[in-house]
Amino acid sequence: MSQNYSYTTPNNHNIDITTYGNSNLINGNCLVFVHGFKGFKDWGFCPYLGSYFSEKGYFVITFNFSHNGVAKNSINFDELDKFANNTFSKEIEEINLIIKLYQDEFFGVKNKYSKIGLLGHSRGGGDAIIAASINNRISALVTWSAIAKIDRYSERQKKEWREKGYFEITNARTKQIMRLNKILLDDIEENKDNSLSIKKALSKINIPYLIVHGDQDLAVPINEAEQIYLWSNKEKTEFFKISGTGHTFEIKHPFEGSSKPFDNVLEKTLHFFNKHFSETY
Repeated sequence: MSQNYSYTTPNNHNIDITTYGNSNLINGNCLVFVHGFKGFKDWGFCPYLGSYFSEKGYFVITFNFSHNGVAKNSINFDELDKFANNTFSKEIEEINLIIKLYQDEFFGVKNKYSKIGLLGHSRGGGDAIIAASINNRISALVTWSAIAKIDRYSERQKKEWREKGYFEITNARTKQIMRLNKILLDDIEENKDNSLSIKKALSKINIPYLIVHGDQDLAVPINEAEQIYLWSNKEKTEFFKISGTGHTFEIKHPFEGSSKPFDNVLEKTLHFFNKHFSETY
């Protein structure tokens, strides 16, 4: 069973939220899922994972970033002006806001001993690493297909970006041309070595952390997962490499059912959270 919410941020931005397992609020732990670039809370495997973990006793929060480009009650990129003005810093701020809403019982009275697990995919995995490094409410972290760096553009691309004031990308699924305004480039260049450095964030993380990555990932190559593991605290970190699968573990949008690789990802993630939440209870 899922439930939808809408929250207006202090900056007057709207965040659409879907939760799963509200009946688990009072007795269970919480998982917060962070979608990736050109992702949204109702993409492909997201509702499925919400149901999966809620059936295992968790209260699950999925949400759309305010500037991910998807309007309220939509599964289409129909707010391209907002998408163009999104930034990493804005996303990390909103992750922490979602966690605060849970702590403040925006969703209902919760288990006072509850733990919070943060789960991020792709760019959302990079966001989750940074959020976990600054938010002491997070008890365990899992990333799927996570990026190791936020600066993913060549000097030629950045030169063109500055000259035009925007950079254009194509959404392979929808065929839309999607702009990224200079505000994103400014955020990357001003903060990539400090508040948005994934390497620095990992040096501050001292909670259990699971890295999951497919060795056939073409969007975020496996060497980025290896780099993340290299930077991480080996006493707290596990690296689960999946052979023969890519960025979304053979799941597409619209969702057509699970896959063997994704079932393995879910089982490994569940075992990880169950193990470490029981240890830290």
